[in-house]
Amino acid sequence: MAQITLDNLAHSYFPNPQSEDDFALKQLDHVWKDGEAYALLGASGCGKSTLLNIISGLVVPSRGRILFGDQDVTHQDTVARNIAQVFQFPVVYDTMTVGDNLAFPLRNRGMDPAYIAERVQKIAAMIGMEDLLKRKARGLTADAKQKISLGRGMVREDVNAILFDEPLTVIDPHMKWELRTQLKALHNEFGHTMIYVTHDQTEALTFADKVVVMHDGRVVQLGTPEELFDTPEHTFVGYFIGSPGMNLIEAEVAGDTAHCAGHAIDLGGHYRAPKGRVQIGIRPEFVTLSDGNHGLPVTIKRVEDVGRHQILRAEFAGKPVNAILPEGFSIPAGANRLHFAPERINVYADDWRVGPLQAVATTERKAV
Repeated sequence: MAQITLDNLAHSYFPNPQSEDDFALKQLDHVWKDGEAYALLGASGCGKSTLLNIISGLVVPSRGRILFGDQDVTHQDTVARNIAQVFQFPVVYDTMTVGDNLAFPLRNRGMDPAYIAERVQKIAAMIGMEDLLKRKARGLTADAKQKISLGRGMVREDVNAILFDEPLTVIDPHMKWELRTQLKALHNEFGHTMIYVTHDQTEALTFADKVVVMHDGRVVQLGTPEELFDTPEHTFVGYFIGSPGMNLIEAEVAGDTAHCAGHAIDLGGHYRAPKGRVQIGIRPEFVTLSDGNHGLPVTIKRVEDVGRHQILRAEFAGKPVNAILPEGFSIPAGANRLHFAPERINVYADDWRVGPLQAVATTERKAV
């Protein structure tokens, strides 16, 4: 296992990049701790697969270094990096049995047969395939073959890291939860450093200790699921995480008040006057419906019942705004205002979160 350091890393597929826009992966400086599980999360084309391929050795970065522990592996090939990788589509030897597929990485390294048998049995039990060890892989379903790929990626104990590139894409929806749970259990038991690429926020949030959210070739936030939900550092994180995502409303902010299309909203902290494009953001979970004189006046469009709760779809100043309502909640007559919990409001300037002055002052005092 290894700590992974991304030092001034950047990559362009152009031979002579001239501007930041030419880079598929913009500058990264991160340290990923040994033994933790990370998820690279973002929409298609955001750079997450490029980053994974650089870590695995399939791509040499245009700039910067990648270190495993204290060793610079930037120009080492994949074999020398001592990693395991599970791809989007299952890579299985059809002419081999399930057991031989699982044992292949260990036999290839000349491991003791007794140790191989023990490890294969243990991994087969974890992926629920101990009854199929003697069966040929040919003819198995895509689900079963991908479980073999997952197991083969986990069978070695000595790897620096295990990389997963959207491994559940071909898995039936009802199987995904089971396999995510098994991967989490394997991580808890063996403690490998794991990096898991996905565009599915549920996969990322349920699998990872830390989620690396990527947008337009850069990491916009690295944090725990709780941090991504409570304090998104970029508007993309607020929009991408959550269902529905964070409400974002254009505003003018001064002191402890935001003015949105002429309506004042109390904020949970004190701010100066942020420059640039200023927005306030709040999760629909912290928005309540009111029939009083406080809050933003909205036009209610519809209410969607999704079982565990209801989603109120409304508009303010021509822009959508959502609220989560309790299951069975009936909208009172005349209710047409939305109230935001002040302590749950985030302020953004040019898409990046602005911290309240009190929080900044507290951080400075702690540093002293």
